[in-house]
Amino acid sequence: MKLTHFINGVEVEADTPFDSVNPSDTNDVVASYPAGGDAEVAAAVEAAKAAQPAWAAASPELRADLLDKVGATLMVRAAELGKLLAREEGKTRAEATGEVMRAARIFRYFGGEALRRHGQTLESTRPGLDVSTYREAVGVYGLITPWNFPIAIPAWKTAPALAFGNAVVLKPANPTPAIAHALAMIIHECGAPAGVFNMVLGQGGVGSALVDHPDVAGISFTGSQGVGAKVGMAAMARQARVQLEMGGKNPLVVLADADLDRAVAIALDGGFFQTGQRCTASSRVIVEDAIHDRFVAALAEKAKALKVGPALDPATQVGPASSETQFEQNLRYVGIATGEGGRLVTGGERLSLATPGYFMSPAVIADTNPDMRINNEEVFGPVVSTIRVGNYDEALEIANRGNFGLSAGIVTTSLKHARDFRRKVRAGMVMVNLPTAGVDYHVPFGGTRGSSYGAREQGFAAVEFYTQIKTVYVGD
Repeated sequence: MKLTHFINGVEVEADTPFDSVNPSDTNDVVASYPAGGDAEVAAAVEAAKAAQPAWAAASPELRADLLDKVGATLMVRAAELGKLLAREEGKTRAEATGEVMRAARIFRYFGGEALRRHGQTLESTRPGLDVSTYREAVGVYGLITPWNFPIAIPAWKTAPALAFGNAVVLKPANPTPAIAHALAMIIHECGAPAGVFNMVLGQGGVGSALVDHPDVAGISFTGSQGVGAKVGMAAMARQARVQLEMGGKNPLVVLADADLDRAVAIALDGGFFQTGQRCTASSRVIVEDAIHDRFVAALAEKAKALKVGPALDPATQVGPASSETQFEQNLRYVGIATGEGGRLVTGGERLSLATPGYFMSPAVIADTNPDMRINNEEVFGPVVSTIRVGNYDEALEIANRGNFGLSAGIVTTSLKHARDFRRKVRAGMVMVNLPTAGVDYHVPFGGTRGSSYGAREQGFAAVEFYTQIKTVYVGD
């Protein structure tokens, strides 16, 4: 499959020097894609800029109908798109199909939000005046999205941008261009006016060109802290709006009063499903001493039993790492953790299966301390470390360490500790007796400290980033 850019309502063909490879079978090339650059970005932004005023001025019902139709189409095609996503990214087919359905529901949700751009009518302090506020579109948005949720994250950035009257230029992640291309084609088939939605494929230079373009009014980025810092500085230098989501090193606190089986199931889900490739994954588990050894033994037993295999195999529970780069990073961090004194209880090994792929056994590393790199740097793979603590206060203090603050969880039967944790943990999202991974599409998403910058994503909070407020005074 040869992919194209999508600019001003048409597929723009170009040489395709890069390949998207199936991580479950590296002999399988999913698609080849072009190397976009400054010229393609300039053309896409020009098209978006030209189309945006009419799109913003159109009836909100038109925007609502488009987004609703995109959502409905994704639902109808969920099985085939889920297969493509699993083949290209590596998550299991069930997980991939679920992600397509999530994208569908995001589009349908924002179809409703297109009709609900709230304003206010206020009493003036001066007699004879009326005061109102309106929310209006901002302009052209550049959207830079990651590979781990290659249709859901483009959806949760694109849908609100379009719902509120903006135009979009999407730069999807290099490892997953085929599923992004499929989404672009659906948006076009469902009737998006030419120029309202554009997509440029290619390497990092495409993202840089988007961030630097003077006609791009806002940038929404999801990726690493290092790249995010550069994106933020460049966007702010020219006073563009910027929204950054930059991952997490999410703590899961397990107290001695927790139901042990439930705590293990929660840690297993948060740490290993979707191959641990979630920014909300429970990558460090902080366990009270009274149950630590039993918890570690039970978690290791469950992790060892997980079926690792090709994404399209119905029996697979944990798919491959998405790329060779990510795979080698996962293995390297296991070595770093054991080199610093961690005890590898299970996993962390390269697996040789029937097809050549990036398969690794889920790793549980015990006897770590809070200052180790494994507890401060995002691995983004099926690697879970545990930290032994004496009591709740120590667990909370350790949970609040580090430069991330996306999601945090606690497993306990104590309402007192659950309430205290909810108030005091430094995270944008808090889970009580739930995995740190797994969030609803209609509520705000985002973190604190180095995890996030700018307005929240998703749900009712999205209006803050994708609109601007105009205050209007009317006299007699």
